[in-house]
Amino acid sequence: MEMQYFKDYSPALGREMECKVYGHAGRPILYIPCQDGRFFDFEDFHMADTLAPWIDSGKVMVLSIDTLDRETWSDPNGNPYWRIRRYEQWLRYIVDEAVPKLQQIARERNGWDGNPGVIAFGCSLGATHAVNLYLRRPDVFCGCLALSGIYTAAYGFGNYMDELVYMNSPVDYMANFPENHPYMELFRNQKAVICCGQGAWEQPDTTWYLKRIFEAKHIPVWVDLWGQDVKHDWDWWYKQAAYYMPYVLGE
Repeated sequence: MEMQYFKDYSPALGREMECKVYGHAGRPILYIPCQDGRFFDFEDFHMADTLAPWIDSGKVMVLSIDTLDRETWSDPNGNPYWRIRRYEQWLRYIVDEAVPKLQQIARERNGWDGNPGVIAFGCSLGATHAVNLYLRRPDVFCGCLALSGIYTAAYGFGNYMDELVYMNSPVDYMANFPENHPYMELFRNQKAVICCGQGAWEQPDTTWYLKRIFEAKHIPVWVDLWGQDVKHDWDWWYKQAAYYMPYVLGE
């Protein structure tokens, strides 16, 4: 498996950020690690092995990035006003810096023309971020694979609410998403999967909420609840990733 390591200064964050690209060709996928995770978790926790059939065959190229959770969602003692604004900076880093980097590499390596766009992928809090990115920017992210996420900003920000917290709480902003929004056409022509188990350490409530919202608005996101034996753990995420990847890729 071909791998490339990068360390670049991020203007959006005012610090250096590390990332790694896996693969030599194919559809670009952005991988967001679990809570407080690092870019190398994709490899160290063996998700790279799970996706190896698609990576090695040149069907996908994965960019794994660093989270900023310790400064944002995982800092309950920090000021929520500043934490949510730091999170917005991280989202800008992804959209304005990480994604264009991945797109440029894909163009250079296999002539990828940018259509369709990038697929957002994550597990646990990484799934939360992946869904938020997909729903906020379906013009950038053409698909999503989210495993075992929590889709309310209350998880990270408690009872605090302002306009930016609202904008990053999918169960809140999607409930009020206007039917005539131009993103609706994108949602209805793209492939996204949100999956959660119902076993140990899983919290499927907000997955159920999103399922009802999508059904009411006729948004064809595949929201899938697995059984009560399915735990919040890597062994299940490997199975789910392998199961859903062909659908997300349109195979």
